[in-house]
Amino acid sequence: MKEGKIKAPLKGENAWLVATPEEIIRQRFICRLVNEYGYSLSQMAQELSLTKSRRGTGRARGDIVIWRSEDDKKAGKSAFIVVECKAERVKLKVEDFFQGSNYAAFADAMFFIATNEKETKFFKVIKGVIPKDLEEIINIPPAKDIYNERRINEILAQTKTFTRDEFQRLLFACHDVIRNNDKLSPEMAFDEISKILFMKIRYERQQDNTLFSEKSFKELQESDRKVRGKGADAVPFYQFLFQQTKQEFAEDKIFEENDILRIREASFLQIVKLLEKYNLSDTSDDVKGIAFEEFLGKTFRGDLGQFFTPRTIVDFMVSILDPQEGETICDPCCGTGGFLIKAFEHIREKIEFDIHQAKEAFRSQLIAEDFDKLPDKEQEAVMENINQLFSELNEELEPGKQGKRLNVLSSRCIFGTDAEPRSARTAKMNMIMHGDGHGGVHHHDGLLNVNGIFEERFDVIFTNPPFGARISRELKISEMDVLQDQEKIRSYSELYGDAYLIGLQRVIEKIDKPLLSLYETGDFTTLTEVVFVERCLRLLKKGGRMGIVLPEGFLNNSDLQRVRDFFESRAKILLIVSIPQDVFIAAGATVKPSLVFMKRFTEEEETLYQNLQSAVTKEVEEEYLPKIAEVNEAYQLLVNNVKSIEDQLRNLQLSLIDKSASSKALQKEIQLLEGQIVEARIKERGGRKEYKQQLAELEDQKGQKIKIEVKRRFDYEIPVVQVEKAGITSTGAKGENDLPDVTQEFEIYRKQHPQWIVKTYIFSYEIDGHGKLRRTQKETVKW
Repeated sequence: MKEGKIKAPLKGENAWLVATPEEIIRQRFICRLVNEYGYSLSQMAQELSLTKSRRGTGRARGDIVIWRSEDDKKAGKSAFIVVECKAERVKLKVEDFFQGSNYAAFADAMFFIATNEKETKFFKVIKGVIPKDLEEIINIPPAKDIYNERRINEILAQTKTFTRDEFQRLLFACHDVIRNNDKLSPEMAFDEISKILFMKIRYERQQDNTLFSEKSFKELQESDRKVRGKGADAVPFYQFLFQQTKQEFAEDKIFEENDILRIREASFLQIVKLLEKYNLSDTSDDVKGIAFEEFLGKTFRGDLGQFFTPRTIVDFMVSILDPQEGETICDPCCGTGGFLIKAFEHIREKIEFDIHQAKEAFRSQLIAEDFDKLPDKEQEAVMENINQLFSELNEELEPGKQGKRLNVLSSRCIFGTDAEPRSARTAKMNMIMHGDGHGGVHHHDGLLNVNGIFEERFDVIFTNPPFGARISRELKISEMDVLQDQEKIRSYSELYGDAYLIGLQRVIEKIDKPLLSLYETGDFTTLTEVVFVERCLRLLKKGGRMGIVLPEGFLNNSDLQRVRDFFESRAKILLIVSIPQDVFIAAGATVKPSLVFMKRFTEEEETLYQNLQSAVTKEVEEEYLPKIAEVNEAYQLLVNNVKSIEDQLRNLQLSLIDKSASSKALQKEIQLLEGQIVEARIKERGGRKEYKQQLAELEDQKGQKIKIEVKRRFDYEIPVVQVEKAGITSTGAKGENDLPDVTQEFEIYRKQHPQWIVKTYIFSYEIDGHGKLRRTQKETVKW
């Protein structure tokens, strides 16, 4: 480059072009094609126009075109490879390659490449279809294999986006390497695989999305020896790489400070070799995420099985509560992250659809009916404008782009805790595999506040708390349970406001006191699932909604009536779904579960319920006043009778002392009264017992009547569904699933009977006066 220009050999030996960002990328990639793949300049061209085109593509240009030979180029034969260069530093989206990919198809090319400063994607060209049907592959053939049909077919068959089954097999192969070579237990072997996956992701992010391979590892190792010198022998390079990975994820607290790779270098290299042909950053989040989850389920069925909620149940519960963009979501017993991941994907799909609609609108707006008749330069300008707009829209789908829609979802809306360290760490990896959102997940007691998890914070909660266990009344809150880092406290209070400090203070005040003292239900039960229901209701904003897996006895056990009354005075039940016990047997559960959906009272409902409670209580109190007075009166007669006899006896005893009357007659009368008082006191004691029993019965009747009357006046319909098949058999295999039908029925029911109000956003995109993309958002309310 010189004076803002860059040499362009395909334009002529002494050709120099303006060094625009796109031109720089093009010339760099031409160098790569020559130096790495062995192609010659004589078999290439740049900016080649296409005369026949489809409506909406214009006279598309191939940024770089490669033929099998110079002779093919001169003869105007079919191209071999077409390259589209983009300057944008955003993730490449296949749907945006309609210009270059159409050209590749019309040029009858076999391969299509899209590249920018950050990444390069390779595709095999499927003739006669729209660009989104392009199939990504691992690489293109080098020049030496250009006539080797067998090798070319092998490359065309090596698709980059591998299947879920393929990824599962890959993970199990890695697992077997560690089990066989290092003799680690299944859960420890999984920990080591997780570490290597984190290393691979870190490398691919830092190395412009290139593969972490055995070759690249050895090249890095060699250069490291030159840099670190003797230190390279003290700490093996693969351990050194892991130390760097720990530092990269230090804020997430994924690894212990003294954690190391607990496998030998030979095992590490075997695993790198198994993983090297795949780029995790490029592989579909759905493919690698679901495969990773299934690998987890099979690996930990006997160990972490309790931390898995079957995916059919997760999908169903999320679809019922339908979280929206802008809502905050939490799972205080997140296990391996199933609910959080599904909620993240559910909202991400809505955002992706919205961006797709915006692209279609811009395309229709900018490409007029007479577009194909415009001069080349005008067409190019329009296409360049569209590409730029699409590039900016794609940034909305980047989790790492600060303030963009997917970033907000990922970093500000998804939160979870789990008390089991391996489970919390696994949840983070699981979420990264599904596209991120892991930053809000913490290894922490779900009943205690941490980071952004505190009272009245969340719009939606999904959870599957532990069943049947009890919280010890001796378990106390310690200083270790409370954040001590003043800098972090300050940053959290800036981020979340005074509500965070209030939640923190609430826990501080309970240090050295029983954990159960934080909860009202702790006064009358120690059942974990009961306390967690209260925890979830406390975490919800007023009007927030929750879906929770509970033992069926929670709903019909007479011993838990007081518990149900407590929750019904604070929340509405939206839906109850009884599911077969088989669904959770594979995960180690022995209790028949129900899926319970609730909504915490809104401010208005809370006021209504309290006023109703007060009014009914006053009415019933007045109704029972005569009955209580009658019981009081009957008992008072017995008390008065004892008092009367005692008074008579006292007077006689005084008279006897004064000797104002015959002592013999007085003594006889005293003896008579003493007998009467014993009898009266016996009657009074018996009457007192009956009196208390009658009062207790009246109080119970009064309480029952108040409860029945409040329920009658605060009446609402509660749909209850019995499901026979929920997609999972007792062995964990896939089975028939009636839950999607329930979802459809509930959607219809919701339209007829609005259940909750959601504050969400409508995003609009338009081109400002300078041709730049402008985003506006408006808060809206929807049922």
